[in-house]
Amino acid sequence: MKTDVLTLDGGKNGSVDLNEEIFGLEPRVDILHRVVRWQRNNAQQGTHKVKTRSEVSYSTKKIYRQKGTGGARHGARSAPIFRGGGIYKGPVPRSHGHELTKKFRKLGLRHALSAKAKEGNLVILEAAELAEAKTKMLSSKLRELGWRRTLVIDGAEVNDNFARAARNIEGIDVLPSMGANVYDILRRDTLVITKAGIEALEARLK
Repeated sequence: MKTDVLTLDGGKNGSVDLNEEIFGLEPRVDILHRVVRWQRNNAQQGTHKVKTRSEVSYSTKKIYRQKGTGGARHGARSAPIFRGGGIYKGPVPRSHGHELTKKFRKLGLRHALSAKAKEGNLVILEAAELAEAKTKMLSSKLRELGWRRTLVIDGAEVNDNFARAARNIEGIDVLPSMGANVYDILRRDTLVITKAGIEALEARLK
């Protein structure tokens, strides 16, 4: 699967062969959904908390006599039925994460990359490098290329000047190859991968 290699100036600089087993699959929504749900659940803090009957600040004095009132029997105002009482079976701190095998996570990443390739939203970049960390200059280049909501995946390390210049541009994310994930790939319109990033991803997903 041959694809042209672009430079930041918009010119072509040869081509690269993409692995069909990584970039040529028929994307499956069910696989992508399971991996995204796993990612988002693991990212959820789970720190929500309400006070139970034993935690609200109320007197434990019996509020009225046991018999003869014609109403239900109650021993304290902290009961969930009363305003200001404890919450019954409310949320408590817990982990929302669940397990997903490494093999399935790799499969999900392959399908996400294949989805972008099939849509025609995959761009191969010669290198994501800048001589100076100038946000204005990079923003101008990205505007000329038509990249608005874009994820840039580099090799093992991201060029410091490029990362600093892209940091203040809305809609642009820059990640090293080990940070590539299904959720970030799918949430951006354009996926840009450098040649170093292609080599690193193919080594990671082979």
